Amino acid sequence: MTRTTFITTLAVLAIMAGSGRVAWSQETLKVAIPQRGAWDAGVAELGQRGGIFKKHGLNLEILYVQAGPESIQAVIGGSMDIATASGVSAAVGTFAKGAPIRIIGSEMIGAPDLYWYVPANSPIRKVEDFNGKTVAFSLTGSSSHAGLLALIAQHKLTAKPTSTGNIASTITQTMTGQVDVGFGAAPFGLDLLEDGKIRIIATGKDVASLRTRTVRVNLTSVNVLQNRRDAIVRFNRAYQETVAWMYSDPAALKHYAEYSNLPEKIVLRVRDLIPKESMATDRVEGIDQIMADAVAGKFIPAPLTAEQVKELVQIPK
Repeated sequence: MTRTTFITTLAVLAIMAGSGRVAWSQETLKVAIPQRGAWDAGVAELGQRGGIFKKHGLNLEILYVQAGPESIQAVIGGSMDIATASGVSAAVGTFAKGAPIRIIGSEMIGAPDLYWYVPANSPIRKVEDFNGKTVAFSLTGSSSHAGLLALIAQHKLTAKPTSTGNIASTITQTMTGQVDVGFGAAPFGLDLLEDGKIRIIATGKDVASLRTRTVRVNLTSVNVLQNRRDAIVRFNRAYQETVAWMYSDPAALKHYAEYSNLPEKIVLRVRDLIPKESMATDRVEGIDQIMADAVAGKFIPAPLTAEQVKELVQIPK
């Protein structure tokens, strides 16, 4: 073997060894996400596609569920490590019942993506027309459920909250008259709006108590936070980096279009509809209002104490 060949061989072996270390260092986190295709709930998926989580030594195994309460139960049961985009009322209520969960970040502040709609030919024209009508939400404890209860309380409505599962099944039930008013969250249903098949009656921005508080959170179990804290720290760093990337790099929009199967005009509308500031993850906003809404919605009998809040909300720095 010549000296040149020997040096080249050593270089190749070094590269292979280095590659092996990188592959070996990838740690897997199992993440449960509601509503596949949503912009905000898609952070983990988009960050994975964009290589951001890999850069932080993480490989994500993603499971899609109908709504946040299902993902919370998966974390409690130990089949998933993290639940993202879970309704904060469900998280608070589940914790109050003794579940070993911890909030590790805010997922959405305010509800700019949430809306209530009817088929174009519906006689319902304004929020007050919801009285006596069935109005959809996904599952009990979800952000759509808490949002609907807040809308009903604000307008003193006699509407009938009705669980309809995920957004796709809600569209079917609403358009076929099985429920009077559907709920949606951008980007879902925006194509129907563009085509004039539905009319939006109210949005999350119309609900005063939702505007400045956290409505959805990311959470994990006590066991995962205690035993895999470094992985959770890296998850949060990669998550925040992904949010910044989603609002600054056209490549993120391309990934989102492929992920959601939405046309470009809808993709751009979704990003403009949901401001980057609403996806700040490093703080939970409006604790007092969260507690008031959770009590009003009967998720908890009384507000959590300051000590309980400190125990529940543990965002790694």
